Amino acid sequence: MSDSNSSQYQGPIIVFDAMCVLCSANAQFVLRHDRIGRFRLASMQDETGTGLYRRFGIDPADPDSMIVVDGAQVLRDSDAILGIYAGLGWPWKAFSLLRFVPKGLRDPAYRWLARNRYRIFGKRETCWLPTPEQADRIL
Repeated sequence: MSDSNSSQYQGPIIVFDAMCVLCSANAQFVLRHDRIGRFRLASMQDETGTGLYRRFGIDPADPDSMIVVDGAQVLRDSDAILGIYAGLGWPWKAFSLLRFVPKGLRDPAYRWLARNRYRIFGKRETCWLPTPEQADRIL
């Protein structure tokens, strides 16, 4: 990402699977409840999301995690989910208390769900698209 585009990438970016029913529902939840507009979203199916996955060593064709990118830092697996909820404010911030559950328990559960997300929740026929009011939050 070049400096000329740096303003486009201000704040944390959630990279998610727009074909996944669960992931799309989570993206819509974030857009609805992130009242201060802290988070931006990028689909792993588009150029921005693919580039961010590659930047952090994740195969965009077979991602094992959604990620939250904030500058040079990346959160993945259960840390990404907890980081999102912590950033939404109250009452959603209360879910971030789950960070006290050891990662050795949280991450395997997250990875199992991520691997089975299409089978359990379904796969969309087309990528989820934001409403016109949400479009400025999508990269």
